[in-house]
Formats: sequence, structure tokens, C-alpha cells
Amino acid sequence: MKTIKILLFLIYIQVSAIAQTDNSIQQKIVWKFDLEREIDAVAARIVSKNISAAEQQKADYIIMRLNTYGGALDAADSIRTRILNCKIPILVFIDNQAASAGALISITCDSIYMHSGGSIGAATVVDQNGGVLPDKYQSFMRSMMRSTAETHGKRIITKDGKTTEIWHRDPQIAQAMVDPSIYIEGIVDNGKVLTFTTQEAIANNYCEGEAENIDQVLEKANITNYKIFEYNPTVADTIIIFLLNPIVQALLIMLMFGGIYFELQTPGIGFPLGAAVFGAILYFAPLYMEGLAENWEIIVFAVGIILLLVEIFVIPGWGIAGISGIILIVVGLTMSMIDNNIFHYEDGFNISVIVKPLALVVTSILISGIGIIYFGKKILTSRLLNISLKTELNSDEGFVSVETDEKSFVGITCTTITPLNPSGKIMIENDIYTAIAEYGFIEKGVNVIITRFETGQLYCEKK
Repeated sequence: MKTIKILLFLIYIQVSAIAQTDNSIQQKIVWKFDLEREIDAVAARIVSKNISAAEQQKADYIIMRLNTYGGALDAADSIRTRILNCKIPILVFIDNQAASAGALISITCDSIYMHSGGSIGAATVVDQNGGVLPDKYQSFMRSMMRSTAETHGKRIITKDGKTTEIWHRDPQIAQAMVDPSIYIEGIVDNGKVLTFTTQEAIANNYCEGEAENIDQVLEKANITNYKIFEYNPTVADTIIIFLLNPIVQALLIMLMFGGIYFELQTPGIGFPLGAAVFGAILYFAPLYMEGLAENWEIIVFAVGIILLLVEIFVIPGWGIAGISGIILIVVGLTMSMIDNNIFHYEDGFNISVIVKPLALVVTSILISGIGIIYFGKKILTSRLLNISLKTELNSDEGFVSVETDEKSFVGITCTTITPLNPSGKIMIENDIYTAIAEYGFIEKGVNVIITRFETGQLYCEKK
């Protein structure tokens, strides 16, 4: 009898262990993350990081909580490509809006669930001011929306004994969200861009169901016995996301150009050059780490800087080298922001994807130029870039004063002892002074005439 009890006890333990193992095996892993922001490089990084983390975790499902009014087309397509290449089923919960680029991202996902009062659509390509871009750009977006809808395939419907195939996501509806000229009977009239409410999206197979929260989404998707995981960003992630902010990128571009300019105005290698290099590193490093900036784009930027310096130091004046240098600098900075995979489409190259990055780069350079023109002379003459910041040199500190009225030098001829580009050194009566060239570049050992003395600074030109 005792032996039977022991055997029964052992059987109970074994059965319990098997049951617990089965329960553990059946528990689904759901990876959840939020995307509630403008669609840009940061958004693309958030999606990519979370999908990679879910793949490492061997998640069974990924659920993305989305709320956006759209954003950059290249970033949206990077997200689209990453979702299409993911083997894990991805559910999107539109917790209010999925407009423009958000509609493209939503249609890419395997299942769409929407909050009551939500909307999806209005994917027309617009410029920075909200103006509709020409059809060339709309054609590119229509193609992406159409092809994305087609990836969900068709399903067989049997009605009144007849079997027909219909698209799971109708491509015609997808491109009607872009093109107001498309008419679909009972869905959208001519001249209107299509936007669905939650119930309209459900009725037209662009939404699997209405839900108020993530738990309801999982319930309606018939996902039970699950455990939710979320990605916790590291310090490095936070820094990279900060550096990918367009405002920060614009400031770094201005830092680069400002540093280069002020370095050219002061002899030797000093703080301005270090600031320019630091700005370039902070600009390119996160883009390179995220796979946006490629080696050739950084090389193009570097070659542009070299050509610009050659124009300044070797062949004074503005010629082919200087203009080519500026063009290459702009190309390198702009292309580094763009995922190059977006150019490989059936419609070929589409310039719409570079509009926003190019505008950011050109605007930043123009602001830098305006700032340099306005503040440059004040900064240089204030001696902020000189080694000594003293305003008084006292004799008790070892300094000997030499009283010289530099205004009296106006009109005299002297010789440059360093190149003036435009700042450098000149020799006047065996004494060395700092001077600025009135026009362009003046070589070393050239006779110049002092033209004026303003704000503590001598100005000169070739004799």
C-alpha cells in the first residue's frame, strides 16, 4: 500500500511538471512599442531597434501603437522595408491618427486595429508648407501604396455559388489615399483624397477591428496566454536619437562651417578647427551607425572640403575648385541623411525623397553664411579667438607698453610675412601686426598698402 502511494505521488509530480512545461511552451511572447511622433530618421530607428530586439527575443507577435500625422517619405519607406522583411507578424494599433506616411506604415503591417474616432489615409505628398507637390512625386507615393497593399495578397470569396478572388487590401483604395483624381463608387468621389474613419476602414478591409487599448487588440486578434515585452532604450540610444533631431543636425552643420571660417581667419590650428571637426563627427557618426551615411558619402564631403581649401589657399578667387567643393559638401551632407535603398523602385529615381534633407542642409549653410557676415568681424576684432584674452597688460606683470598710433599707418606700404586669407601678419618698420585683406587672398611676401584702421584692426590691399 505504501509503495502504491509513492508511485502515485511520483506520477502526480511528473504530470504537474509536464503540465507546467506545456503551459510555458504555449505562452506567447508579444513585443510592444509606441510610435507617437513625426515620421523621421528617429522614428525609423525606433522601429528598426524594436523589430531587431523582438527577433532576438524570438517573439511570436509584434504590436506597434501608432499615432502620427506623417513625416519624411524616405523614413517612412525605411520603416516599410523593415516591416516587410520581418518574419514575425506585426499588428498596428492606430491610437488616433495614421495620416500620410502613417497610412503607408499601417498598410504594411499584417493586421490593423483602430481606436474609436481614429482615421487612416490622406497620403498625398506635400512640401514643407503643406502645398501639394507635382504628379511626379505623387506617382512615386501611389506606387508604394499600391505595391504595399498588394503584398497582402488575395482571398477567395464564395457568394451565390460563385467563387471570386478579391484583394485583402484593395490597391485601388490604397492609391486613392494619395490621388484625388481616383474615383471608387461608394467609397470616394472624384477630386477628394481618401481618408477612412474606423468603421469605414473596417467595412473596406483596411482594419481588422475596433479596439480601445492593447489588451483589446490582442483579444480581438485571438492571442491568449501571452507575455508582453518592451524595449528599454540605452544611454547610447538616447544620445543617437538626440543627434538625429533635424534641429540638432542643422546646428551641427552651422558649427562645421562657422568653425572652418574662423579657423581660416586666424593663424595656426586652434579651437575653431577643433569645433568644426567635432561638429562633423557628431553629424556623421549617428547617421553612419544607423546605416544611412555610407563611406562614399563621407568621402564626397571630405573631398568637397579639400577642394574648398585648395581654392582658398592655392588658387585664390572663385573658380571650378571652389564651386565644385561647395556642391560636393552639400551632396555629402544631404545624401548622408537618406537611406539609399529608397531609390531602387520600378519608377526609378525620384527626387522627392531628397527635398527635405536638401532644404535642411542648404538652409543651415545660408544661416551660417549670414551669421558669419554679421558676427564674423565683431568676433575677430574682439580678440575672442586670440590666445590672450587680457584687455590690460600691466608693467607689474612683466609687460612693456609701446605706444603706437596705428591710425597713422593708413596709406603706408608694407610687406606681408604670412598669407592673408583674409587675416594674417604684416611687417611695419620692423614690427609685426595683424591685418585683414580687403579683398580675397594675399600671398606671403607681397607689398600691400594699409587702407584703413577700424575697431582695433588694420585692413590692407595689394599695392
